[in-house]
Amino acid sequence: MAKQTVQALVDGGKATAGPPLGPALGPMGINIGQVISEINRKTSSFKGMQVPVKVVIEPADKSFEIVVGTPPVSALIRKEANIEKGSSNPLMDKVADLRIEQVIKIAIMKQDSLLGRSLKEKVKQVAGTCNSMGILVEGRQATEAISEINKGSFDREISEEKTELTEEELRQLEEEKKRLAEEITKRREELLARAKATIEQMAGKERGEIKGRLVQLGIPQKIIDELLPAEGAAAAAAAGAGGKGAAPAAKPEKEKAEKK
Repeated sequence: MAKQTVQALVDGGKATAGPPLGPALGPMGINIGQVISEINRKTSSFKGMQVPVKVVIEPADKSFEIVVGTPPVSALIRKEANIEKGSSNPLMDKVADLRIEQVIKIAIMKQDSLLGRSLKEKVKQVAGTCNSMGILVEGRQATEAISEINKGSFDREISEEKTELTEEELRQLEEEKKRLAEEITKRREELLARAKATIEQMAGKERGEIKGRLVQLGIPQKIIDELLPAEGAAAAAAAGAGGKGAAPAAKPEKEKAEKK
């Protein structure tokens, strides 16, 4: 009889005999407790993440093999950085910093699915993902870190496959993360103040003109949407509030033309 396979997505180190594994493994006649124990042992390093696992079962003797996949690179980066999500504005707002050892660790964990031929090439791929998530590498833009990798600045760490950090280094990274968060808060407050002042100065002008000016000033789209809602949304908000205290929506071009 051919081998049977059960695949599932489990919480790293916290798989249980409940769904999705338990009901799928029950009819196989194998020791579910042993399977769960083995899965948790093999996925313990992925705590806090969803991990793809495959249980390959030999029907003849009820033996089994656990094949553990790995989460996406972005999920591993979030775990190393101890953050829930990347930056919503990665070009401007940096949310964390990783040491080269952490980048190497992720590259090794994902080496079978990354395209580079050498570990060095794979390390650069991970750094590239850091860049798109607004995460620094060695205290600098990830693109700058990639340039340093190309120059050979981290050849020793990569060749030795260094992946461990000291408690002091981890503490420093947490402090850096707090500093970056404070910078984001301060920058947002400054941008909000600038946007509000601009909207006030341009009161009575068309929404499109105001929006264009905000874009010129480098105000992020998220703040523009927050302070300058679309005409339909503004009208709905005004209607819901009975029109009291709500700023009048800009008049459509057609209506203005008719009045002329």
